[in-house]
Amino acid sequence: MPLPFDAAGTGPPVVLLHAGVADRRMWAAQIPVLADRYRVLAPDLPGYGDASLAPGPLSNVAEVIGFLDDQGIAASALVGASFGGRVALEVATAHPDRVTALVLLCPGLRGVAPTDASEAFDEREEGLIEAGDVDGAVALNVDTWLGPDAGDDARSLLTRMQRRAFDVQIAADEWPDPPTMVPDEVDLGGITVPTTVVLGELDVDWLQAAARTVADGVPGATLVELGWAGHLPSLERPGEAAALVLEALGDPARTE
Repeated sequence: MPLPFDAAGTGPPVVLLHAGVADRRMWAAQIPVLADRYRVLAPDLPGYGDASLAPGPLSNVAEVIGFLDDQGIAASALVGASFGGRVALEVATAHPDRVTALVLLCPGLRGVAPTDASEAFDEREEGLIEAGDVDGAVALNVDTWLGPDAGDDARSLLTRMQRRAFDVQIAADEWPDPPTMVPDEVDLGGITVPTTVVLGELDVDWLQAAARTVADGVPGATLVELGWAGHLPSLERPGEAAALVLEALGDPARTE
């Protein structure tokens, strides 16, 4: 099924890929700012927001490429947060001709060594889900992923987005043929488009390591370290995050 999305603006396309604890609503404050220069599109990926899941194999790379095809977009800049950053890297690896630039806000990356903190988080979240305490698992995620500058509105929004994701995904896990994620590859050294990687200095240790690994691995990548940011700067300081993305994308003519 086509992915639900929000869109605004005209000009070179920019696709916003949400975090795995969120959905396209996380970009509400950035879309109108970016739309002054760009055609901005923010889809929900399968299992998030208004996007349903289907049984069997699921490739987010295929979903993003299908979305670009549906919108008549030959190539686009990709702005990804966390999980969305990982998906952006996967798309750039598999379809380099479809990506003009990458802006990665605290990106995820498979293969980063686990830490004591990451293992403790995974164990705590899994235990809450297995006990049927979905509200507790939601609260754990909100407390973990939002930095201290996030206000009550951001916490409320992330709570709703994460609860929606859990409700959809936990139900799908009970299907006879549940969705199975295709492990799309990332080749950091093969990415040649302009790339900006944002690291939150208040983020969890294993995702700080992921951001540094991406910045070190992509040739010519720029690393931006934000002293005030946790894991979701677009929710913590929405205006500053929008300005950062605009600066990273630069002159719109570059993406044409």
